[in-house]
Amino acid sequence: MKKILFAVWGFFLLAAASWAQENPVKWKCSVKYLKGNEAELVIKANVGGGYHLYSQDAGGALPTTFNFPESGNFKLVGAASENPAPVEENDEFLGMVRFFAKDAEFRQKITIHTEEDFTIDATVDYQVCNDETCLPFNDIELSFKVKGVKGAAPAPVAEAEPAAKEAVAGTSAPEPGADAAVAPAQETAAVEADAPAEEEESLAGFFLLAILAGLACVFTPCVFPMIPMTVSFFMDTDDGSSRKAGIIKGAIFTLSITLIYTLIGAIVAITKSADFANVLSTHWIPNLIFFLLFVTFAFSFFGLFEITLPSGMSNKLDAKADKGGYISAFFMAAVLAIVSFSCTGPFVATLLVEAAMGTSVLKPLLGMFFFGLAMGFPFFLLSLFPSLLAKMPKSGGWLNSVKVVFAFVLLAFGMKFLLNIDQVYELHIFTREAYLAIWIVIFALLGFYLLGKIKFAHDSDVPHIGVFRLILVIAVFSFTIYLIPGLFGAPLKMVSSLVPPITTQQFNLSQPVMVSGMGSAAAGPEQELCGTPRYSDRLTLPFGLKGYFDYNEGMACAKQQNKPVFIDFKGHSCANCKKMEAEVWSDPRVQALLKEYIIIALYCDDREELPESEWVTSSVNGKVMKTMGKKNADFQVTRFNTNTLPYYNLLDTEGKELTSRSYGYDSDVEAFIAYLQEGLDSFRNK
Repeated sequence: MKKILFAVWGFFLLAAASWAQENPVKWKCSVKYLKGNEAELVIKANVGGGYHLYSQDAGGALPTTFNFPESGNFKLVGAASENPAPVEENDEFLGMVRFFAKDAEFRQKITIHTEEDFTIDATVDYQVCNDETCLPFNDIELSFKVKGVKGAAPAPVAEAEPAAKEAVAGTSAPEPGADAAVAPAQETAAVEADAPAEEEESLAGFFLLAILAGLACVFTPCVFPMIPMTVSFFMDTDDGSSRKAGIIKGAIFTLSITLIYTLIGAIVAITKSADFANVLSTHWIPNLIFFLLFVTFAFSFFGLFEITLPSGMSNKLDAKADKGGYISAFFMAAVLAIVSFSCTGPFVATLLVEAAMGTSVLKPLLGMFFFGLAMGFPFFLLSLFPSLLAKMPKSGGWLNSVKVVFAFVLLAFGMKFLLNIDQVYELHIFTREAYLAIWIVIFALLGFYLLGKIKFAHDSDVPHIGVFRLILVIAVFSFTIYLIPGLFGAPLKMVSSLVPPITTQQFNLSQPVMVSGMGSAAAGPEQELCGTPRYSDRLTLPFGLKGYFDYNEGMACAKQQNKPVFIDFKGHSCANCKKMEAEVWSDPRVQALLKEYIIIALYCDDREELPESEWVTSSVNGKVMKTMGKKNADFQVTRFNTNTLPYYNLLDTEGKELTSRSYGYDSDVEAFIAYLQEGLDSFRNK
């Protein structure tokens, strides 16, 4: 049994991978002066947060394009060069694309035709993508302060125009390293232009979770009893020299713990593949593995069995730690990591699953870094102040209580992976009530356990409860009571991304009467559709809204009724889609505005097979799209150059965009209302 569990754990470590939705591009502009009146406009792109920037010759993706003004002060020479060489990769939806693995540098050669100093105010259009999200940016300002050249003659604007158009087109890139023979710079003038940051899901919350998980591991039965032994290893005598050596050992021990867990995160980070995040969140195999992993660790925490790594590994490392010296601190850290696996494993698994279900290379890497640092820091603190050891609570039954509490939490959140399977494959096993009922029972049992009313095999008697345990009891029962109204249709915005959408609610007391805008009858006048929408027997919109699930059918109705179109690209397993609907669409004002549109909801992960007559061959990769989800995803990429979910756009009856911007996940209700109103005003003014 243990070998099987260990194999599953090893598979999980090698399987989970992600890239991040964080921080777009920072642009730095400078001028490099060459011989005579020649110069180069140097544009450095610093790409952060796991995104990648596409080449000027991007293939099927949106290229990076530089737009230089027409001027008699300078003349463009050819197109901008690129360094390093872009990576070529075959994308499932975009076909062959070319992008930069990390940062990039572009150089646009110019000739200067004025003696006066001048400024070139250019712009750049580009798109940054990760495995789940693509964010387009237009008209980002770039500024170059250029010094005039004595004796330079003005260049006619007409002469500069062809070169400018060539650079703007961005259809070809010079050979990599074409600028290697450029003469040394005489002078560089730099100015920095920051691309506006589009606020997406921040990594700060995840890193805080990693820190809290690392600290929590210290108080588990596998780690806490080892604290006195480890600190004694640091401080074996009381003389001054040993005290200094002990502090150094403590620092090495903490850094070693951090390094060990960071290496685990690195293994996860480097195993990513182009479409892994989508497969991970929608395919039944990884979701079932994650569910079984969570349940296995939960049952282990309950005391059903113990998960351990091979004892020979820890014995060999323990022998090396006994040899002494500073290097022994590293082996001591390795011993702790191994013998505490049965307690720390669930925390590491939870963090890595969370990282894998997201999209960030920073999540597994820095997540494990902060986890290891938080876990090792108390040991370093005690090496600095060993007298604190006497003030720490003694080991006892409370340590097992910590394990059991986390077992209940793992059991509850493991249900999320079964929910993914149920929603994507439309098994209809979990209605919202059934799912919430399971959560209510789990957290209610946790509350009774904390009160001492439930006891497991390894628990001690609880003759009374302390203040801290009382606070936990109040928090757990408060959360349980918060969940109960969800059985009757309450939105539960705090956990909306973790539970089934309200459209799966079978018993809804708010159906006949609106309660705070959350009823199943949407605010505003009744909607009239042009017949029964296709797929409406299994697909619905929230809050009683009506719409279509086929683009052509929805557009035909929009023409017939002369109404604008609200197109909604979404997914069954898209957490942000559910959060957007629960937090923004629930507002009665939003519902009233949505009813002014023909709503077309296109699921990009739906697996329904289409009849052969509706198959489409992708124009970007040549593949035949045979399912509804793949067809919709391909349409989103080819029509709007993005695959982010959720993604909203407003169209007129001819399919033309009503506004110059689209809308993604943003829980600002007022901003969404302004966006919808902007589309209506544009349509009425046509």
